[in-house]
Amino acid sequence: MTAEGGLILVADDDKAIRTVLCQALARAGLRTRATGAAATLWRWVEEGEGDAVVTDVMMPDGDALDMLPALKRRRPNLPIIVMSAQNTVMTAIRAAEAGAFDYLAKPFDLQDLISCVRKALADAAGGAGAGGGGESAESRDESLPLVGRSPAMQEVYRLMARLMNTDLTVMIQGESGTGKELVARALHDYGRRKGAPFVALNMAAIPRDLIESELFGHERGAFTGAVARAEGKFAQAQGGTLFLDEIGDMPAEAQTRLLRVLQESEFTPVGGRTARKADVRIIAATHQDLRALTREGAFRSDLYYRLNVAPLRLPPLRERIEDAPDLARAFLRRAAADGLPRKILSPEAMERLKGYAWPGNVRELENLILRLAALHPEEIIGASAVEAELAAGADAPAPPPAGARTEASKPLSALVEAHLAQYFALHGDALPPPGLQARILAEVDFPLIVMTLAATRGNQIRAAEILGVNRNTLRKRMRELDIPAARRKK
Repeated sequence: MTAEGGLILVADDDKAIRTVLCQALARAGLRTRATGAAATLWRWVEEGEGDAVVTDVMMPDGDALDMLPALKRRRPNLPIIVMSAQNTVMTAIRAAEAGAFDYLAKPFDLQDLISCVRKALADAAGGAGAGGGGESAESRDESLPLVGRSPAMQEVYRLMARLMNTDLTVMIQGESGTGKELVARALHDYGRRKGAPFVALNMAAIPRDLIESELFGHERGAFTGAVARAEGKFAQAQGGTLFLDEIGDMPAEAQTRLLRVLQESEFTPVGGRTARKADVRIIAATHQDLRALTREGAFRSDLYYRLNVAPLRLPPLRERIEDAPDLARAFLRRAAADGLPRKILSPEAMERLKGYAWPGNVRELENLILRLAALHPEEIIGASAVEAELAAGADAPAPPPAGARTEASKPLSALVEAHLAQYFALHGDALPPPGLQARILAEVDFPLIVMTLAATRGNQIRAAEILGVNRNTLRKRMRELDIPAARRKK
C-alpha cells in the first residue's frame, strides 16, 4: 500500500478531534474511518481493516497502550501511531516499548501527523514493519526527573524513546544545567542494559594526566604513585553504560585511545599488555560546539563522528520557558518529600519565573526553589520573594580575573574581624551589649545549617557529617535557632 489512498483508522474519544484529523488526512489523499471506542478499533483491526492506525492513548473503554501489544501480535506489520495529551517522557517510553510506530504529543502540527502517516505507510509497504518493540514495561516511576510539556521537550522524549532499547552511541549537547546526566541515566535505566552498572566520568573534573588511568585502569607500577592495580571506568561499566560528560575537555592522547576502543571494542589498562573486551554503551555529553573544536584541531574529527551517531540536543530553559511552572512544582514536591516545609508558589510568582532568562537553566531554577522552601516562612510564596531571590542572584559579583584576590579568598579570620568591626562601629564610643559571641555564632550557624540541609535535601545525618558534628548536636542547634525539622524521607 502506498501513502496515497491508504485507509487510516482514527480513534479518539473527542469527536471534534476525530473530525479535524479525518479532514486533514482526506486533504492529503488518504481515506479514513473513525471511532471513539477502543473496542471498535480492536474489531476493525481483527477484521483486517486499515493500513495504519492513529489512536489516542486514553479511550473511554481502555488504554490504547495496554491494547497495543495484542494488536501488534494480530497485525505485526500494521503501523500504529499513538497520540497523547499526557506529555511525559514515560508516555513516549511506554509507546515505544509497546511497539508504536511513532508518538505524537498533543497538540501537534497536522502536517507532522500527515508526514508521519505517509512514512508509516511507506515503511509498511516496504516490509519494514512498525517501529519500537521490546519487552513489556515494568512498573514505571512517573517521578522520573525529566519534566516538561513544551514542544521542545516532546521532541526530546520521542528521540529518547527510540534510543532506549538500542546500543547506539548517543551525543547529548546542551548548556550547563539543562540535565544532560538525567537524560543519560534515563536512557540507561529504561533500556536493555538497566540491570548493569551506570558509570559517569566528568572529563573537566579529572586532571588531564590521570584521564587515561580513570578510563582504562592501570597496573601496579605503571606510573609514579601507582602502588596497586586499579580498575578503570570501562571495567566498572562492563555490560552497562559509560557516561562521558564534558567530552570536549578530553586531552588529545586520551582521544586517540578512546577512538581505538570504539573501533575495536577492547581496551588495555595503562601499563598492561593484555587487551580486555569492552562491552559498554557510550553516552557522551558536552556544552561545547564539538564541530567548531574539530575545525580548530582541538578535537579529533574521526572520534567526533564515532560519538555523534545519535545526536540529542537538550534545549535551554529559556527555549521552553512554559515548562518553568511544572518544574517549580516538581522541585517543591521533592523538597517537601525530603523534609523541607511544604510550600506552593502563587500564580504571580509562577509568572515571574516565566519572565526570567535562567542563564543557569534548570539547575538554577532548582536551587532557587530549594532556597525559597528552606528560607521563606510563608506557605504561599509570592512574586516578591521570587523577585528578591532573583535580584540577589543578579547582584552576585562576577568571577574575578585569574590571580585576583577577592573577599572570599581572604582568611576567614579577616572576614570575621571586618564583621565585628561593624558591630563596634554601630555603637560609637559605647561597647555592644553582653552576649556578642552568641549573636555572632547564631548569625553564622543559621545560614550554614539551612544551606547544608538544603544541599542534602533535608538529610540530617548527611548534613551532620558535612558540618562535622553528631546528629543530636545538629538537632539541638536547629531547635535553638528555630530551624524547621528536615527529616529525610524513609
